[in-house]
Amino acid sequence: MIPLDRATETYLRHIAIERGFSQHTLSAYRRDLGTFASWLATAPAVDSDGADRAGGSAVLDDVGRIARADLAGFVDHLTTRAEGALAPRSVARMLSSVRSFTAFAAGEGWLQLDPGASVRPPKAPMRLPKAISVHDMERLLAASGGTDADDPVQLRDRALLELLYATGARISEAVGLSVDDVTTLSDTGEDLAVVKVTGKGNKQRIVPLGSYARTAIDAYLVRARPVFAARGASTPALFLGARGARLSRQSAWLVIQAAAERADLAEHVSPHTFRHSFATHLLEGGADVRVVQELLGHASVATTQIYTMVTADMLRDVYQTAHPRARR
Repeated sequence: MIPLDRATETYLRHIAIERGFSQHTLSAYRRDLGTFASWLATAPAVDSDGADRAGGSAVLDDVGRIARADLAGFVDHLTTRAEGALAPRSVARMLSSVRSFTAFAAGEGWLQLDPGASVRPPKAPMRLPKAISVHDMERLLAASGGTDADDPVQLRDRALLELLYATGARISEAVGLSVDDVTTLSDTGEDLAVVKVTGKGNKQRIVPLGSYARTAIDAYLVRARPVFAARGASTPALFLGARGARLSRQSAWLVIQAAAERADLAEHVSPHTFRHSFATHLLEGGADVRVVQELLGHASVATTQIYTMVTADMLRDVYQTAHPRARR
């Protein structure tokens, strides 16, 4: 018999050490599995053959008693609960956490069969990623301050936003960068500024830096970062906060929001807006989808191909608006 709480802790250690998941991801998994455990404590208890167990507490005492009906019931609960049904994407995320856990439990021999293998989440409506236009992106970047500014905060903010747009990095990847991650490759016949981005599962990718981003980062490194670094303990972090420590995800998010407000953009701008805009603008410019896949760090090209739908929709809209015989 393996208690559920002990099995959960073993699994969380596994994904932290063996799979290299970040603390942010670990917290999400812990939260999802905690929700599942809380639901199991009060849910109708059934074994894998559908027969009643002695009570919900039986599940909490032995991970080996978790059945397919438990996962299916959990999904039903999330989509119909009185305190507020979750959106399909949220349900899918929580189910993914639980299914990953039960697959691990089956691999460890705690479960004879994986009860989550055949449980599917509710189908979510396809939502295309939201990008802003090149013009609006230029307005947003300009609103963060110029590279000739004297204010260290403005220099840092401009460097951060230029890097996000130039690389398509996730906000967690950007604030996780070290100074040494910004480098130059010289084996291509000419110097090429690049950044080494560490993504999910500690997988690294090399992404080129455009001239605007490199200029902004150089200005920040020379005239602003030393000011922040003097206020705190030594750290290799590229982007520093007011006290000299690594800039947090929350602080970086506020930088984006402040720039969007100053630019007076109508659309909501989030950290992922930069990533979506990076991919969309590359594809609009003729980039191959597999190149964009590599730059974004997507494991599958299928994930990247959703951006081709964005550009196809734009082409259709432009055609229908501009061509004199596109509509009756």
